[in-house]
Amino acid sequence: MKYLPAIDPDISRAATLPSRFYRDIGLFEAAKDKIWARAWHFAGDEAVCPHPGYVFPFTLLPGVLDESLLLSRTREDRWHALSNVCTHRGKILVEAPGPARQLSCGYHGRCFRLDGAFKSMPGFEGAANFPSPADDLPPVSHEQWLGMNWVSLSPYAPFSEITAPIAERVGFLPLQELELMEDGVVDYQVEAHWALYCDNYLEGFHVPFVHPALNEALDFGAYDYETFGYCSLQIGIAREGEPVFDLPEGHPDAGRAVYAYYFFLFPNLMFNFYPWGLSLNLVEPQASGRTKVRFRAYRFRGTPYRREDNSIDQTELEDEAVVESVQQGIQARLYGAGRFSPQMERCVHHFHRLVADFMNA
Repeated sequence: MKYLPAIDPDISRAATLPSRFYRDIGLFEAAKDKIWARAWHFAGDEAVCPHPGYVFPFTLLPGVLDESLLLSRTREDRWHALSNVCTHRGKILVEAPGPARQLSCGYHGRCFRLDGAFKSMPGFEGAANFPSPADDLPPVSHEQWLGMNWVSLSPYAPFSEITAPIAERVGFLPLQELELMEDGVVDYQVEAHWALYCDNYLEGFHVPFVHPALNEALDFGAYDYETFGYCSLQIGIAREGEPVFDLPEGHPDAGRAVYAYYFFLFPNLMFNFYPWGLSLNLVEPQASGRTKVRFRAYRFRGTPYRREDNSIDQTELEDEAVVESVQQGIQARLYGAGRFSPQMERCVHHFHRLVADFMNA
C-alpha cells in the first residue's frame, strides 16, 4: 500500500509531504510500524546500570510502541537489551531498577539469567520439547555510544553506519569525556506533530525571522548543509567574538569559525555539538498532534559552561511557538503542500524523502 506520494529527488522540482501526513490519524498509526519500530531509540545513560549484576526496566516510546524492555549488566560485565515480558504468560518481569542475581517472574516463578537465557520453571515436569529457544527472553538490538544505550526493535540500518558521519566529523573531540550536567535535563511538551518539529529543526532558513539571539551569534549567510544516508548535518558559522571549535589541521572545516554542528539521525535524534559539549534532543511522538521533546545536556569534562551564555532554552521556546502555529495552519482545507528552497531546505527535503520511502516500503 502506498501511503504517501514519493518526493522528487530533484529538490528544485519537489513538493513537500502533503499536509494530510501531519493530521491523518491513520498515517500516524501506520508510522508506528513503518518508522518507529525500525528506528534507533535512546534507552538511558550507562549510569542506569551502575555496576555488574544490575537491571533497568523501561518502556520504549510510551504511547506509540509501548514495548516493555530492560537493560541488564551481567556479572561478567556484559550488557544486554531484552524483552521485559515473561515467556510463560506475559507478566512484566522487572518492575523497578536495581541489583539482581537473576530475572524472576512473580506470577508462576519462571526464572531467567541476566542474559535472558531460560533458567528454571516449577511445574513443567513432563512438558515435551521444554525448554526451547522460545522460552528465552527475546533480545533487542543494542549499542553503546557516547556513554549511552541505544536500542531498536527492528533496525533499518546498523547503528555504526548511521552514526558514522558524526564520528568522522567530530571524532577529534573528547567524546569519551561527556558528562551529563545536573541541570541539563528538561522535557518540553509541544502541541504539534512530531515531524513538524523535525522539519523546523532541519533548516536554518527561519533563524533570522524566529531567533533574534541565535541570529546575533550565527553568520546566516555562511550557514551550510550536508546530507548522508540516514543522517544530515547543518553547520552554524559564528560571527566574530562567539565561541568556536578549535579544529585540527586537516579537518574538513579547518579555517572555518564553526559555532555548532547540528546532526540529525532519522527519524528523530538531534545531536548538537558545541565547543562546551553536546545538547541531545529526543523527539518523541505521543499523539498525532502532541510531541514530547527531551533535552539532555552533556559537558566535556573540565570545560566551563554557563547556561546564560547559551540561548538553547530561549531558542526552544521560540521553536515551539512557530511549530504550534504551523500545526494550526496545516489543518486548513486550502493548504496541501509547499515547495523547498533549494539552498536552505536541503535537509528538510532529505527528511521528507526518507519519511515517504519508509511509509511506502
